Amino acid sequence: MRFMNVPGELRYSSDHEWIRVDGNRVTIGITDYAQDALGDVVYVQLPGVGVAVASGASFSEVESTKSVSDIYAPVSGTVVSVNEALSASPEQLNSDPYGSGWICVMEMSEPSEVSALLDAAGYQALIGS
Repeated sequence: MRFMNVPGELRYSSDHEWIRVDGNRVTIGITDYAQDALGDVVYVQLPGVGVAVASGASFSEVESTKSVSDIYAPVSGTVVSVNEALSASPEQLNSDPYGSGWICVMEMSEPSEVSALLDAAGYQALIGS
């Protein structure tokens, strides 16, 4: 098994999504572990801007050569922007999951939910890395 990148400044869900907190907004993507498990990503269904999402609800889909997987909201909020570049280059989820492969930005409705997410050490323990 290869080394999994788990940046220390991010928070993680047990469903393998990450968030980067910036005030009341979070950038959301899938982890290095998730993209590795998916294989080559060929399509990303982006959420709609303005859509309100509850924590734990599916808000996006990623299609790979192996399967189609739901992406779940790590926190509740409203989608304020999406990464349109993924429409033309979905493989960015594989090549740069924590950078150019981000999926969307949400305005949180319940910022306290962040504390329920895993820190890097907790996520590493979850994936056994």
